[in-house]
Amino acid sequence: MAKKDEKYLNVTLKNDNSDNKDDIIISFSGFIKQLRRFLIFWLVAALLIGILVPVYFAVFTADQHKNLTALVSFNYSGIEKGLAPDGSNFDVNSLKSPSVIEQALTEMDLPLTNLEGIRRGISIEGVIPTDAIDRITTYRSIFEQGNLNAGQKMLETAYFPTQYRVIFNYSASGLTDNQPVDVFNSILTQYRTYFFKTYGFNQALGNAVTALDYKVYDYPEQVDVFDDSLTSLQNYITSLSQQDTTRFRSTTTGYTFSDLSQAIQTVRDVDLSLLSANILTNNITKDKNYLIDYYTRRIEVLTHECAVNAQQLEAISASIAEYQVGSVIIYSDGNAETTYNEPSAAYDELINQRVTVQRTLTTKQEALKDYQKRLNSLKVQPVATDAQVERVEADMAALSAKVNDLLNKTNATANEYYETVYLANAYNILVPATSSGLTTTKSVIKSSIEPLLIIEALLFVLYFGFAFCYSLVEVNRKHRRAAARAAAEDDDDNEEPAEEKASEEAETSEEPASENETSEETENSTDSNKKKNKKK
Repeated sequence: MAKKDEKYLNVTLKNDNSDNKDDIIISFSGFIKQLRRFLIFWLVAALLIGILVPVYFAVFTADQHKNLTALVSFNYSGIEKGLAPDGSNFDVNSLKSPSVIEQALTEMDLPLTNLEGIRRGISIEGVIPTDAIDRITTYRSIFEQGNLNAGQKMLETAYFPTQYRVIFNYSASGLTDNQPVDVFNSILTQYRTYFFKTYGFNQALGNAVTALDYKVYDYPEQVDVFDDSLTSLQNYITSLSQQDTTRFRSTTTGYTFSDLSQAIQTVRDVDLSLLSANILTNNITKDKNYLIDYYTRRIEVLTHECAVNAQQLEAISASIAEYQVGSVIIYSDGNAETTYNEPSAAYDELINQRVTVQRTLTTKQEALKDYQKRLNSLKVQPVATDAQVERVEADMAALSAKVNDLLNKTNATANEYYETVYLANAYNILVPATSSGLTTTKSVIKSSIEPLLIIEALLFVLYFGFAFCYSLVEVNRKHRRAAARAAAEDDDDNEEPAEEKASEEAETSEEPASENETSEETENSTDSNKKKNKKK
């Protein structure tokens, strides 16, 4: 009963101009039967491929997947424009600077011969958020529709990443076991120190201040050297104080920027002023004639610079006087009008320039008066004694120690300020490197997924196609056998009436045939007898 209830769907493709031998039969039930028949073979093959492909990638491409990945971020004003904290173009490749890697290897007591291999194995990729990609894509789609403004916007749209993915391939680094993870994390940590030293702004100042050896100059020139150093420190502290809105106090030095500024001013007003007065009053010098020539040259230079600054100040003041500030007139209901001046960046810039030039001019005029006083005193007063020279040298050494101490305190305070306040979140390690074995396994699996899926898909297509073709051949072969068997049975049915007719005809023709045979035999015997008689 079950077989009678089964339903089969057969599709026959028939050529009207041919006989039944050219018929093609597609059996759905036969196709399903062949799928079930070869299912186990397909599953076994798929399982083997699923094992062999990842093993192949793990064995033959393992070095390519020895990667460690970390995620770092930069957060300060200007990074979104691709700028460093000091306003220059930011180069993220400084993260793999040789000095950073050297510091990490030194801290871990590893040989520096691995430095170049480690540096080459580090690559950095910017992480662009989806909203920036969507914005650029939107401009592009509108531009493709013929909107030129959208094309201009797309060209103007630039995005500089604030997060970066740092990848370390340690296959050629010479590191083993857990060393790659430790070295990579140490490099990321050491970069923080490098970042603060590079963009903390105080290291360059320190080098500039301490680069000169005051002893190579004459005593009055030494006063000028220390005066310039203290002026540089004072300006630097002023700039930091303007940035600081928290009234920062260093835990290392115990100073605020205001304290440092006051200390610098005290050294200038007391130590440097007394030393300068002693040198000028007693004409303490190593070479009187050389010093006269130096003062004369300085007076000429300052006179020329004051004249130039005076002309600049006059031109800027004239521009300010002639500058027309934009105004807006507002009428009220009572027909009264009120005029408001619009803010102007150009006008504000002119004001700032006048203030700067005026300050510079005043400073140079004071210096000019001081050099003129020195020159006059040097010409009329005798030079100092040896005892006075020794006293000045001792005072100059004490002043140098105080200036260097202020410089060290300024550097330490500024470093702590940048690290804990201004650049506290400028550089962060969001995701440190993890276990190398787990990372390699994940990388191998990830890289083998795509080719594995392609091979499995091709295998399924082959399994599906082979089952279909095999079922097509089997069904049509059975059909042809059945057709041939049916044709043979039809031929047997047609041969039975033909044989009966042939037997009847044979029966009706048997009697005349016998009579004719008798007469022929008689004639043949007579002829044979005649031939015998003739021979005799």
